Amino acid sequence: MSTAREDLVVMKFGGTSVEDARAMERTAAIVAGRRGRGLRAVVVVSAMAKVTDQLLTAAKAAGNGDKAGALAVAARLRSRHLDTAAQLLDEARMEQMHLALGQEFDALDDLLRGISAVGELTPRTNDLVLSFGERLSSRMMAEAFAQRGLHGAHVDARSCVVTDAHFGKAAPLEAAIESRLLEHVLPLVEAGRTPVMGGFIGATVDGITTTLGRGGSDYTAALVGGALHAGAIEIWTDVNGIMTTDPRICPDALRVKTISFEEAAELAYFGAKVLHPATILPAVQKSIPVWVLNSRDAENEGTKITAVAPHCSSPFKSIAAKKKLTIIDVVASRMLMSHGYLKAVFDVFDKYKCAIDMVSTSEVSISLTVDSNERLPEICEELGRIADVKYEGRKALICLVGEDIRGRNGIAGRVFTAVSHVNLRMISQGASEINMSFMIDEDDVEEAVRSLHRAFFTEPDATVFDVDARKAAAARVAATA
Repeated sequence: MSTAREDLVVMKFGGTSVEDARAMERTAAIVAGRRGRGLRAVVVVSAMAKVTDQLLTAAKAAGNGDKAGALAVAARLRSRHLDTAAQLLDEARMEQMHLALGQEFDALDDLLRGISAVGELTPRTNDLVLSFGERLSSRMMAEAFAQRGLHGAHVDARSCVVTDAHFGKAAPLEAAIESRLLEHVLPLVEAGRTPVMGGFIGATVDGITTTLGRGGSDYTAALVGGALHAGAIEIWTDVNGIMTTDPRICPDALRVKTISFEEAAELAYFGAKVLHPATILPAVQKSIPVWVLNSRDAENEGTKITAVAPHCSSPFKSIAAKKKLTIIDVVASRMLMSHGYLKAVFDVFDKYKCAIDMVSTSEVSISLTVDSNERLPEICEELGRIADVKYEGRKALICLVGEDIRGRNGIAGRVFTAVSHVNLRMISQGASEINMSFMIDEDDVEEAVRSLHRAFFTEPDATVFDVDARKAAAARVAATA
């Protein structure tokens, strides 16, 4: 078994942390701070904010035969990256970077012209277009580190992150990734360099570019941290960590100081936007703590995610909401007690690779929720051959997560009392015993979340939640009243 490298930290910076020259300066300062504490760093960066969306727009335009529209988007991206690099780098380095970025954008333009000429955008080609965001940002960031004495070294993530060929959401091949990282990245770290690589992107064994799916930069960081047996993985974003709920809904939401891997994974899956759900897995396997931190407030302690979290006097750690869900009701009285009925239903969802969020069953009916309407007509048509089917959209799932609900009496009663004025459609207590979920109309989400937050976070446990920040905010309000 490999020994943990306690002084090695894998630092992932999201799109808002590299969105412009000023943000990149902050990122460089944060990395310098870690190195100043005697830590060695491997840095993973996302594309600059909004760049992936714009590349997606360009790819779609090209696929529809709109060559001029696609190239216009690419031209705007070229100007943005060159302008940012010019603000970030000195004249000598900018000359080299101008050439490197020019070559990348020339390749992107050629690719868009080719897509337009063929008039078809395949998942494989789409991944190649989207990969440019991280390829560009990682090059710029590595050069910025080099200029600032951080010994930056650019590593093309595609040389290390080996995946299958499931374009759009490729699965990593972890043994191959570990081998490549030990070959290409660890020697740089041991030589005192700071490797910088793009998140989100990888390549097949044959070198064909793939992506890990949206939010995949977090996943890249966890894969790198796990493979290198890092002492910690840091996810730098634009919030102060995991919160008790969305601060836009509840301004008095609290930062969660520490949370378990299991709780964080539940929250990520059920709508919390801070982490990509799969991020947790490689870290859990190696028991590597994950920190969620704010690049705009680097002094904030953030949230620490560990294998085992301390006991909390509050039953819940956080409330998440997942919108844009559809409830599908499958009713088949003629299939009462029929062997194989459930399998037949779930085989349909498996056929269309449609993930299910929540399930509720009785003897003759199944209600379930999905977050994708992409293949819904085909799914319902097939289900209609074995049952009566109806579905309703614009639903939302509210999920309360906390390890301390295990074995507590009366928690469900308190939850449903808090939202007694809201119509509940489906109710579930997760098999993991750490979440309680229910479905409501999308329009009722904010009211339900506020009511639950008042019920469970009025007197929070100061060892787990940042109570001091709430007190300071209240004092500021009182001072200005």
